[in-house]
Amino acid sequence: MSSEKLNTTLVSAGRDKRYCQGSVNSVIQRASSIVFDSVEQKKAATAKRGEGELFYGRRGTLTHFSFQDAMTELEGGAGCVLYPCGAAAIANTILSFVKTGDNVLMTGGAYEPTQAFCDDILASLGVSTTYYDPMLGEGIGELVSPSTSVVFLESPNSITMEVPDIPAIVRAVRAKNPNAVIIMDNTWAAGVLFKALDHDIDISVQAGTKYIIGHSDAMIGTAVANARTWETLRERSYLMGQMVDADTAYMASRGLRTLGVRLKQHHENSVAIAEWLKARPEVARVNHPAVEGSIGHEHFVRDFSGACGLFSFILKDKLSAEKVANFLDNFTHFSMAYSWGGYESLILANQPEELNAIRPAGPVDFEGTLVRLHIGLEDVEDLIADLDAGFARLAQ
Repeated sequence: MSSEKLNTTLVSAGRDKRYCQGSVNSVIQRASSIVFDSVEQKKAATAKRGEGELFYGRRGTLTHFSFQDAMTELEGGAGCVLYPCGAAAIANTILSFVKTGDNVLMTGGAYEPTQAFCDDILASLGVSTTYYDPMLGEGIGELVSPSTSVVFLESPNSITMEVPDIPAIVRAVRAKNPNAVIIMDNTWAAGVLFKALDHDIDISVQAGTKYIIGHSDAMIGTAVANARTWETLRERSYLMGQMVDADTAYMASRGLRTLGVRLKQHHENSVAIAEWLKARPEVARVNHPAVEGSIGHEHFVRDFSGACGLFSFILKDKLSAEKVANFLDNFTHFSMAYSWGGYESLILANQPEELNAIRPAGPVDFEGTLVRLHIGLEDVEDLIADLDAGFARLAQ
């Protein structure tokens, strides 16, 4: 990223004259065919088709190039590939660097669809997956072999929110197999609160569906790659047909402009509520990376520049199905929905056995019901009152 501060870069990145053509925001250019005025122009476009030159709609238009340039600048990479959703970004990034006989080291705290992709699609292609305890740190070196083509990280862990020692993991992998491609799901940090490529990670992947779009009304995935992996990722993703429509790319660009102020408010709101929850007699543990006492908090303080609105807490008791339903069904400001990252607050619950079923390494260390919250942009007092009423329902 440039030497500018984050909010300045969020406002200015990807907004040069070519992309905006006199407007504040980038233009929306919808195109499949790109018309050339001469054979010479067509040859030039073909030669530079991977370098932001208009060539064919699947390679992108000015709208896509604007957003890709912005993401590349923000995450400090050599280039950015766009995908129709975060899961597509994860799957196609891994597929770009594996072949039959290879092994993928996958964090045991990964997003469940990432694990399912490994266990189903990769397995069918003859690519094995070894799951590792995400809190293993430098101990991961013992699992790295010459056949390890990809090491996949995620921080914090999905749902349980522990923060691994990412630098230690990266050092150990590089020491054992410098050729392995290290990929990180960086969605929680929106690509900007943790600078993955600055930590010697090759590719930072995220579901821009969450904080970049920010309004729960569109889906997009991004992968920002360093110089050593960029060309391979770009060309193989293109061969696998990965692209997004111009309107969604435009919405993602527009979302960037307010990302900093939204993240700041998500951070403040979520920390306030996490601290309130820590004092509740019903709560055994709060899993918020920015809150002291959360697992891996020391790594968060060292490596992250801020937090978002997503965290979880564990109840002292395991709730019956009836109590879970009564708790979740009657909130005023918290809605039940998959995904997160929008302006609205969300709530879901998981039982420990459900989480153990998706923890192939590093099983959970608690017995109570886990509640995952996404804290939106509502007034904190209203959200606390809503949660307080929920705890009252549990006491009935």
